[in-house]
Amino acid sequence: MFCELFGFSKQAYYKHQTSKKVSDLKRLDTKKLALVLRKQMPRLGTRKLQYLLNLRSDINIGRDKLFSILREEGLLINRKRKYTVTTNSKHWLRKHPNLAKGICLKRPEQLWVADITYIDTLDGNAYLHLITDAYSKKIMGYELCDNMEASSTLKALEMALNKRKYKTSELIHHSDRGLQYCSKLYTDRLKENNIFISMTENGDPYENAIAERVNGILKDEFSLSDKFESIMQAKKLARQSIEIYNKLRPHLSCSMLTPTQMHQQDKVKLTSFKKKFRHLENT
Repeated sequence: MFCELFGFSKQAYYKHQTSKKVSDLKRLDTKKLALVLRKQMPRLGTRKLQYLLNLRSDINIGRDKLFSILREEGLLINRKRKYTVTTNSKHWLRKHPNLAKGICLKRPEQLWVADITYIDTLDGNAYLHLITDAYSKKIMGYELCDNMEASSTLKALEMALNKRKYKTSELIHHSDRGLQYCSKLYTDRLKENNIFISMTENGDPYENAIAERVNGILKDEFSLSDKFESIMQAKKLARQSIEIYNKLRPHLSCSMLTPTQMHQQDKVKLTSFKKKFRHLENT
């Protein structure tokens, strides 16, 4: 009676009901898998989340539909903005020229970028020293401790050197002009490994944009910007986050490969999304 009243056939009504059930099941499956992925990567962006959802299941959901579901379920991510200065470039030690300016990245271990980011804990200030491969976006070495001394920065470098895969290839190490990177302890270790030294020149964050971007990903997507109860807790989360970042998080500029996958080859061409800064690669 109601079908006739509204001008629909019974077949159309039941087809609509069946379609709605399928849609509701797809929505539920999408939410469940999204929550699993967000548990590993709490603030993963929607485009990368869509890629992983379609990669790991037969959901095959579109971007706009996923945005709609996440919005209705309260799962969209609001970006955080927090910045703490960790660079002291006002010192007498030698500063090296910028060798990374305009470089065309074609392979892993062509350019390493280094930086230090602030971690907040109830025990006091902590600092995460990072070395990232600019081509693959893989974090090669890191050290989380309560100081910014050159000896701590060196520990991150030693880890990166131990993980270096293409030891005969020419490599540039790029950083800001911080005291740690200019120290004799650090520069001597680079020279011992025949690594060219490069540094920013004008204090412009875009001169070390890849390192800054990796800092942002770890803090924004993996909650390293939160305040931790202790340095030990921060170390544990940093270790887990970097492991997941390297092995599971896809990058737009790497054709949605993870850093570990990208680091194992040199055939994939990096995609640049910012014409104004063509020497930098979006992540």
